[in-house]
Amino acid sequence: MLLTSVIIVIREVLEAALLISILLSLCFQLAIARKWFKWGVLGGIAGSVGLGSQLGRVSQLFDGIGQEVVDAGLQIFIYVCLLYICVQFINHYFKRQAPSGVLYAILIVIISCAMTREGSEIYIYLSAFQSTPEARLSLYSGAVIGFGIGFSCCALFYYWLLSFSLSRALVIGCALLTLVASGMMLQAGKMLIQADLLPDGQLWDSSSFLSEDSLAGQMLYALAGYEATPAPAQLILYGLGAVCMAAVILWRYHYWQQAKPSGSTN
Repeated sequence: MLLTSVIIVIREVLEAALLISILLSLCFQLAIARKWFKWGVLGGIAGSVGLGSQLGRVSQLFDGIGQEVVDAGLQIFIYVCLLYICVQFINHYFKRQAPSGVLYAILIVIISCAMTREGSEIYIYLSAFQSTPEARLSLYSGAVIGFGIGFSCCALFYYWLLSFSLSRALVIGCALLTLVASGMMLQAGKMLIQADLLPDGQLWDSSSFLSEDSLAGQMLYALAGYEATPAPAQLILYGLGAVCMAAVILWRYHYWQQAKPSGSTN
């Protein structure tokens, strides 16, 4: 029970915490106020409890595939929000001005959605064993260890990004966000396959080389949506997501380079 709790919590915490650490670091570098963070966390906690407690009803939606559709929808929505945020970060880098209220709203929404998606799974897992007294110690001990490992790994990402100059941090940050966003498209594909909305299949099995349950596998899952046995449809969504986001980011960066802004870009 202890090891299972650690693995499950790490898996759910890492992706949201990694995303938060990248956004917080880039906002600090770009001198964007981080007042959105507390509201995003509060929204994520409320969403986690709300979705987790109502998952039974959600699952009955869309003829029994509600959970898969909602999960896939959240991930696709987060992908679109990350694309918007990367463009706005580049705009802010080249043309320093007060961030719009829309940017703050999107940051709040994206953190809330990411935490809701991951946190609801933790809520369901902990609730399932709440009525088993003999399992509580291992359950909560494993959860605390999992949270600790997850947040420690993401704190390293946060300070690692802060160690770079602004221009380099922006490039690396946007690249990391592209990986995270593309990984979400891959996992969205997995949910749609489970709902029989996309064709199933298996291109390879890399579990013997890198298990999804290992710490490295969990980190790669959080960063790029690692899947040991991906289906063709998942790889197509991943590729399209990565190419689309990279193309938009490069286009926007090239636009400002050509515009030769007079402001400082550090």
